[in-house]
Amino acid sequence: MIVIDEKLSIPEDELRFEASRSGGPGGQHVNTSSTRVTLVFDLEASRALDETAKSAIEKRLSTRISAEGLLRVSVQKHRSQRMNRDEAIERFASLLRAALEEQKPRRKTRPTAGAKARRVDEKKKRGGIKKMRTSRYDE
Repeated sequence: MIVIDEKLSIPEDELRFEASRSGGPGGQHVNTSSTRVTLVFDLEASRALDETAKSAIEKRLSTRISAEGLLRVSVQKHRSQRMNRDEAIERFASLLRAALEEQKPRRKTRPTAGAKARRVDEKKKRGGIKKMRTSRYDE
């Protein structure tokens, strides 16, 4: 069981791990061993998540979820497949934690009068610099 928070745990049988060769430097070791680990989680087929949790994860992690509904987490940080597997599980758990966290609604704010004045002053100063450039070459 992978503990996401006090209310949610994902059984390990819902995760699939794929090993492949890591890229980058490493000499003979990297050419012969499959140390990169990719954790694959089928969001739609998960029995541990209810529909509201699935939709929240789908919405917040939409860039990481494939068209087939698979969430992939790849790790090739370590030279050991076991350490990369543990790291992938930890990253997966933190991704789900962040996606399921309640987000407080954004309150609309307006810029202060001082901020507006500073912005206009900066624009005028920048415009003056540009005007000085063109007047030099017009003669």
